[in-house]
Amino acid sequence: MSAPTAEARPALRHRLAERGVDRTLLLLGPGVVFLVLLFCYPFLYGLQLSFQPKEGGGPLADYRRFFEDPYLRETIWTTLKLAVPAALINCLAAVPVAFRTRRPFRGRRLLTTLLVMPITLGTVLTAEGLLGYLGPNGWLNKILRALGLVDQPVQLVHNYWGVLASLLITGFPFAYLLTLSYLTGIDPSLEQAAATLGAGRLHRFRYITLPLLAPGLAITFCLSFVLAFAVFPSAQLVGDPRGATHVISIEAYQAAFQKFDYPLGSAIAMVMAAVMLAVVVLVLAWRSLLYRGATGGKG
Repeated sequence: MSAPTAEARPALRHRLAERGVDRTLLLLGPGVVFLVLLFCYPFLYGLQLSFQPKEGGGPLADYRRFFEDPYLRETIWTTLKLAVPAALINCLAAVPVAFRTRRPFRGRRLLTTLLVMPITLGTVLTAEGLLGYLGPNGWLNKILRALGLVDQPVQLVHNYWGVLASLLITGFPFAYLLTLSYLTGIDPSLEQAAATLGAGRLHRFRYITLPLLAPGLAITFCLSFVLAFAVFPSAQLVGDPRGATHVISIEAYQAAFQKFDYPLGSAIAMVMAAVMLAVVVLVLAWRSLLYRGATGGKG
């Protein structure tokens, strides 16, 4: 009789399954294809196009043109002045609202629906509503003039404040929903334990809830900032696109689709991406320094 053979080696699919590689991963296929076609390829194509200036002068000519022109360079600061306050205000406003609505109460569903309603409106309808309410002939100015509080209409649109109001209205639902999801993930027994030890509501929020919520707030701020930094319709409809709200996205659009200088438009888009990435990295670095413990979730 032949010598006993060595124990048979497991099949390849079994070895892969032990490492978490199985047919379930096929479900990632559509997502990967979507990511490659709608993000990776356009980004890489725009990146290489930005190094092919239409007027020559070397691969970095369009980047030099952007940063050497004060009018173009100023669009970065103009956009940051809109995006950072909008993201910060939305995050700060979302905390008390989410804190109040995280537990069941009568009318909670109705209130939540009203808070997220602006998502369904979109930026265009929101801008039209702002023009109707805050415009020179809007309801607010009519009421102020009828009460004799002002002689001339208050300029609340077609300037910085009109765009900021639009960003707050459209961005708050996202900040609220994200903050609410993080708050509901914090184990309530932690606050209950602190309460039994005599900690008041303010102390419980300051020393327990807020540190556990800080990582989630950082992510919420980053997403809100990216959403606000890409502002375009609001800056056109309720802003001053040639002056106070001449944001960087408007300049990218004009370069690509009005001047038909696609390399310059791509270069400006790459500058946008770099600025957004820099802010996100700074916020995430601050988050890691602020709190490194567990999130206190329910499991």
